[in-house]
Amino acid sequence: MGTLRLVAAVAGKDLKVELRSREILYTMALFAAVIVVVFSFSFVKDQKALVAAVPGVAWAAVVFAGTIGLGRAFEREREGDTMRALLLSPAPRLAIFAGKTVAIALLVVAVEAVVLPLCLLFFNVDLGAAVLDLVLVLVLGAIGFAIVGTVFAAMLLRIASRDVLLPVVLYPILVPMIMSGTKATAAILAANDADAWFWIKFLAAYDCVFTVVALWTFEALVIE
Repeated sequence: MGTLRLVAAVAGKDLKVELRSREILYTMALFAAVIVVVFSFSFVKDQKALVAAVPGVAWAAVVFAGTIGLGRAFEREREGDTMRALLLSPAPRLAIFAGKTVAIALLVVAVEAVVLPLCLLFFNVDLGAAVLDLVLVLVLGAIGFAIVGTVFAAMLLRIASRDVLLPVVLYPILVPMIMSGTKATAAILAANDADAWFWIKFLAAYDCVFTVVALWTFEALVIE
Protein backbone atom coordinates (compact mmCIF):
# COMPACT_ATOMS: atom_id res chain seq x y z
CA MET A 1 0.00 0.00 0.00
CA GLY A 2 2.91 2.34 0.70
CA THR A 3 4.26 1.85 -2.81
CA LEU A 4 0.82 2.44 -4.32
CA ARG A 5 0.51 5.70 -2.40
CA LEU A 6 3.89 6.81 -3.76
CA VAL A 7 2.85 5.88 -7.31
CA ALA A 8 -0.35 7.89 -6.87
CA ALA A 9 1.65 10.83 -5.46
CA VAL A 10 4.07 10.92 -8.42
CA ALA A 11 1.27 10.54 -10.97
CA GLY A 12 -0.91 13.03 -9.14
CA LYS A 13 1.87 15.61 -9.10
CA ASP A 14 2.27 15.43 -12.88
CA LEU A 15 -1.45 15.48 -13.54
CA LYS A 16 -2.05 18.43 -11.20
CA VAL A 17 0.66 20.44 -12.97
CA GLU A 18 -0.89 19.57 -16.33
CA LEU A 19 -4.43 20.42 -15.21
CA ARG A 20 -3.26 23.89 -14.21
CA SER A 21 -1.83 24.75 -17.64
CA ARG A 22 -3.26 22.04 -19.95
CA GLU A 23 -0.28 22.84 -22.16
CA ILE A 24 0.65 19.26 -23.04
CA LEU A 25 -2.91 17.98 -23.32
CA TYR A 26 -4.05 20.75 -25.65
CA THR A 27 -0.95 20.41 -27.82
CA MET A 28 -1.32 16.63 -28.11
CA ALA A 29 -5.05 16.77 -28.79
CA LEU A 30 -4.74 19.53 -31.39
CA PHE A 31 -1.90 17.78 -33.21
CA ALA A 32 -3.78 14.47 -33.26
CA ALA A 33 -6.96 16.16 -34.46
CA VAL A 34 -5.11 17.91 -37.29
CA ILE A 35 -3.64 14.58 -38.46
CA VAL A 36 -7.09 12.96 -38.55
CA VAL A 37 -8.70 15.89 -40.34
CA VAL A 38 -5.93 16.21 -42.94
CA PHE A 39 -5.94 12.50 -43.73
CA SER A 40 -9.74 12.41 -43.90
CA PHE A 41 -9.59 14.76 -46.89
CA SER A 42 -6.67 12.93 -48.50
CA PHE A 43 -8.34 9.62 -49.35
CA VAL A 44 -10.71 8.75 -52.16
CA LYS A 45 -14.28 8.91 -50.89
CA ASP A 46 -14.84 5.19 -51.17
CA GLN A 47 -16.30 3.69 -48.02
CA LYS A 48 -14.15 0.55 -48.08
CA ALA A 49 -10.99 2.60 -48.58
CA LEU A 50 -12.00 4.95 -45.78
CA VAL A 51 -12.62 2.14 -43.29
CA ALA A 52 -9.33 0.48 -44.25
CA ALA A 53 -7.49 3.76 -43.59
CA VAL A 54 -8.86 4.30 -40.08
CA PRO A 55 -6.43 2.01 -38.17
CA GLY A 56 -3.32 3.58 -39.67
CA VAL A 57 -4.56 7.14 -39.28
CA ALA A 58 -5.72 6.64 -35.70
CA TRP A 59 -2.52 4.99 -34.51
CA ALA A 60 -0.28 7.46 -36.35
CA ALA A 61 -2.14 10.33 -34.68
CA VAL A 62 -1.85 8.74 -31.23
CA VAL A 63 1.85 7.85 -31.53
CA PHE A 64 2.98 11.19 -32.99
CA ALA A 65 0.91 13.22 -30.53
CA GLY A 66 2.10 11.01 -27.67
CA THR A 67 5.73 11.63 -28.61
CA ILE A 68 5.19 15.38 -28.42
CA GLY A 69 3.60 15.06 -24.99
CA LEU A 70 6.28 12.68 -23.80
CA GLY A 71 9.10 15.05 -24.64
CA ARG A 72 7.35 18.03 -23.09
CA ALA A 73 6.44 16.18 -19.90
CA PHE A 74 10.07 15.37 -19.20
CA GLU A 75 11.18 18.84 -20.26
CA ARG A 76 9.48 20.06 -17.09
CA GLU A 77 11.52 17.58 -15.10
CA ARG A 78 14.70 18.97 -16.65
CA GLU A 79 13.77 22.63 -16.16
CA GLY A 80 12.90 22.17 -12.50
CA ASP A 81 15.52 19.47 -11.91
CA THR A 82 12.77 17.46 -10.24
CA MET A 83 13.97 14.13 -11.65
CA ARG A 84 17.12 14.41 -9.55
CA ALA A 85 14.97 15.21 -6.52
CA LEU A 86 12.78 12.17 -7.19
CA LEU A 87 15.80 9.90 -7.55
CA LEU A 88 17.33 11.26 -4.32
CA SER A 89 14.10 10.77 -2.41
CA PRO A 90 13.56 7.60 -0.34
CA ALA A 91 10.81 6.53 -2.76
CA PRO A 92 11.65 3.27 -4.57
CA ARG A 93 12.52 3.55 -8.26
CA LEU A 94 9.53 1.31 -9.01
CA ALA A 95 7.15 3.92 -7.62
CA ILE A 96 8.80 6.74 -9.59
CA PHE A 97 8.69 4.80 -12.83
CA ALA A 98 5.11 3.62 -12.29
CA GLY A 99 3.90 7.09 -11.32
CA LYS A 100 5.41 8.73 -14.41
CA THR A 101 4.04 5.91 -16.59
CA VAL A 102 0.52 6.25 -15.19
CA ALA A 103 0.49 10.00 -15.79
CA ILE A 104 1.69 9.66 -19.39
CA ALA A 105 -0.71 6.79 -20.09
CA LEU A 106 -3.66 8.88 -18.88
CA LEU A 107 -2.64 11.76 -21.14
CA VAL A 108 -2.41 9.39 -24.11
CA VAL A 109 -5.83 7.93 -23.25
CA ALA A 110 -7.24 11.47 -23.19
CA VAL A 111 -5.86 12.06 -26.68
CA GLU A 112 -7.32 8.75 -27.85
CA ALA A 113 -10.69 9.92 -26.55
CA VAL A 114 -10.40 12.78 -29.05
CA VAL A 115 -8.97 10.73 -31.93
CA LEU A 116 -11.52 7.91 -31.85
CA PRO A 117 -14.70 10.05 -32.25
CA LEU A 118 -13.00 12.15 -34.93
CA CYS A 119 -12.06 9.02 -36.90
CA LEU A 120 -15.58 7.66 -36.62
CA LEU A 121 -17.01 11.00 -37.73
CA PHE A 122 -14.70 11.95 -40.59
CA PHE A 123 -14.30 8.43 -41.97
CA ASN A 124 -18.00 7.60 -41.56
CA VAL A 125 -17.43 4.41 -39.56
CA ASP A 126 -20.11 2.74 -37.45
CA LEU A 127 -18.58 0.58 -34.73
CA GLY A 128 -21.74 -0.58 -33.03
CA ALA A 129 -21.07 -3.04 -30.21
CA ALA A 130 -17.37 -3.28 -31.18
CA VAL A 131 -16.61 0.04 -29.50
CA LEU A 132 -15.66 -1.67 -26.22
CA ASP A 133 -13.14 -3.92 -27.98
CA LEU A 134 -11.61 -0.89 -29.67
CA VAL A 135 -11.41 0.98 -26.36
CA LEU A 136 -9.55 -2.02 -24.88
CA VAL A 137 -7.06 -1.94 -27.76
CA LEU A 138 -6.47 1.78 -27.36
CA VAL A 139 -5.97 1.51 -23.59
CA LEU A 140 -3.47 -1.34 -24.00
CA GLY A 141 -1.68 0.72 -26.63
CA ALA A 142 -1.55 3.74 -24.34
CA ILE A 143 -0.06 1.61 -21.56
CA GLY A 144 2.58 0.14 -23.87
CA PHE A 145 3.49 3.56 -25.24
CA ALA A 146 3.77 5.02 -21.73
CA ILE A 147 5.93 2.15 -20.44
CA VAL A 148 8.48 2.32 -23.24
CA GLY A 149 8.30 6.09 -23.59
CA THR A 150 8.91 6.77 -19.91
CA VAL A 151 12.14 4.79 -19.91
CA PHE A 152 13.61 6.43 -23.01
CA ALA A 153 12.44 9.95 -22.21
CA ALA A 154 13.99 9.72 -18.75
CA MET A 155 17.20 8.25 -20.19
CA LEU A 156 17.59 11.13 -22.68
CA LEU A 157 16.58 13.81 -20.19
CA ARG A 158 19.98 15.53 -20.00
CA ILE A 159 21.07 15.03 -23.61
CA ALA A 160 21.04 18.23 -25.67
CA SER A 161 19.63 16.59 -28.80
CA ARG A 162 16.93 14.66 -26.92
CA ASP A 163 14.09 15.98 -29.12
CA VAL A 164 15.75 14.43 -32.17
CA LEU A 165 16.96 11.25 -30.49
CA LEU A 166 13.72 10.37 -28.72
CA PRO A 167 11.76 9.35 -31.86
CA VAL A 168 14.85 7.62 -33.29
CA VAL A 169 15.27 5.30 -30.31
CA LEU A 170 11.58 5.08 -29.39
CA TYR A 171 9.84 4.19 -32.64
CA PRO A 172 11.78 0.99 -33.46
CA ILE A 173 10.80 -0.38 -30.03
CA LEU A 174 7.19 0.69 -30.56
CA VAL A 175 6.88 -1.07 -33.95
CA PRO A 176 5.38 -4.30 -32.46
CA MET A 177 2.89 -2.23 -30.44
CA ILE A 178 1.87 -0.12 -33.43
CA MET A 179 1.63 -3.19 -35.65
CA SER A 180 -0.52 -5.16 -33.21
CA GLY A 181 -2.70 -2.14 -32.42
CA THR A 182 -3.27 -1.42 -36.10
CA LYS A 183 -4.02 -5.07 -36.90
CA ALA A 184 -6.40 -5.38 -33.96
CA THR A 185 -8.21 -2.19 -34.94
CA ALA A 186 -8.55 -3.36 -38.54
CA ALA A 187 -9.89 -6.74 -37.40
CA ILE A 188 -12.42 -5.07 -35.11
CA LEU A 189 -13.66 -2.83 -37.92
CA ALA A 190 -13.93 -5.90 -40.16
CA ALA A 191 -15.86 -7.78 -37.43
CA ASN A 192 -13.20 -10.50 -37.40
CA ASP A 193 -13.24 -11.47 -33.72
CA ALA A 194 -10.65 -14.25 -33.99
CA ASP A 195 -7.98 -12.01 -35.51
CA ALA A 196 -8.93 -9.13 -33.24
CA TRP A 197 -8.41 -11.13 -30.05
CA PHE A 198 -5.17 -12.62 -31.34
CA TRP A 199 -3.72 -9.14 -31.76
CA ILE A 200 -5.23 -7.94 -28.49
CA LYS A 201 -3.43 -10.78 -26.70
CA PHE A 202 -0.25 -9.90 -28.57
CA LEU A 203 -0.59 -6.29 -27.44
CA ALA A 204 -1.17 -7.37 -23.83
CA ALA A 205 1.91 -9.63 -24.01
CA TYR A 206 3.94 -6.70 -25.36
CA ASP A 207 2.89 -4.57 -22.38
CA CYS A 208 3.81 -7.33 -19.93
CA VAL A 209 7.22 -8.00 -21.48
CA PHE A 210 8.24 -4.36 -21.62
CA THR A 211 6.95 -3.73 -18.11
CA VAL A 212 9.44 -6.33 -16.87
CA VAL A 213 12.24 -4.93 -19.06
CA ALA A 214 11.51 -1.35 -17.99
CA LEU A 215 11.48 -2.20 -14.29
CA TRP A 216 14.77 -4.03 -14.73
CA THR A 217 16.53 -1.24 -16.63
CA PHE A 218 14.91 2.01 -15.47
CA GLU A 219 17.18 2.76 -12.53
CA ALA A 220 20.41 2.02 -14.40
CA LEU A 221 19.39 4.03 -17.46
CA VAL A 222 18.23 7.07 -15.50
CA ILE A 223 21.30 7.14 -13.25
CA GLU A 224 23.64 6.87 -16.23
